Amino acid sequence: MTRNAASVSRHRTLPRRVRGFTLIELMVAVTIVGILAAIAYPAYNDSVRKSRRAQAKVDLAELTQLAERWYTANNSYAGFFTKVKADNMDYSPRTKPRDQAFYVITRDGAADTAASTFTLTATAQGDQAKDACKNLSIDATGKRTTSSSRTDCW
Repeated sequence: MTRNAASVSRHRTLPRRVRGFTLIELMVAVTIVGILAAIAYPAYNDSVRKSRRAQAKVDLAELTQLAERWYTANNSYAGFFTKVKADNMDYSPRTKPRDQAFYVITRDGAADTAASTFTLTATAQGDQAKDACKNLSIDATGKRTTSSSRTDCW
């Protein structure tokens, strides 16, 4: 088999159109992804904080309901909050140790021995403290308040 010069040069030349991405096209794609991430990540964090706030509201409502059941049976809140502390139910969510909780729930009001009213407050901890609604409170009458001027915290 002999090859002539025309057939050899035909095999050595590159095709007219090279397939692939240029560096500029790749940089444009990376820039677009970066812009989308810069917009999406803060929105994602806000969404996560809002879901943690919802859990704190659930925990406050649950503790309030348990306190009302106690009050119905004992005609006083006396002893209830001592029991709650003993059961380690003073933080939210309850699946985490207190130092890792997103909210810490505390009680304001009269001493536990003569308690006829109470106010429970969920205070944001750690990253959750960046939430617009840092503190959520509910009292024995069901009045809900927050440390924020926003109306959508509760």
